[in-house]
Amino acid sequence: MPEALDGVRVLDCSQILAGPFCSMLLADMGADVIKVEKPNGGDDTRRMGPPFIGEESVAFLAMNRNKRSVVLNFKDPAGVEALKRLAKDADIVIENYRTGTMERLGLGYEDLKKVNPEIIYC
Repeated sequence: MPEALDGVRVLDCSQILAGPFCSMLLADMGADVIKVEKPNGGDDTRRMGPPFIGEESVAFLAMNRNKRSVVLNFKDPAGVEALKRLAKDADIVIENYRTGTMERLGLGYEDLKKVNPEIIYC
């Protein structure tokens, strides 16, 4: 049975709880969510706990269910280009960095709408 957001692709560049919770709800409704994590440890929520299941915190596992994931280094030009390639086929980008961070990295709304004019940037 089709779900409400079948066919919607989301790039989740957020971390900790608020952004991942938002994209979790979208994934629960059928969106294809790709969690984008930083190298060397990924989302800080991975280490928040106890409780843990193995080496992963329960909070991380709960907030990131139904998602695929990829590690990209936004401080490396190859990582920036990789996110832009992913954004070309995405419908939504979610991020919760400090104001201006994504723009400084070349990944703000104005940068991503050049590769995908229909992108929704949250």
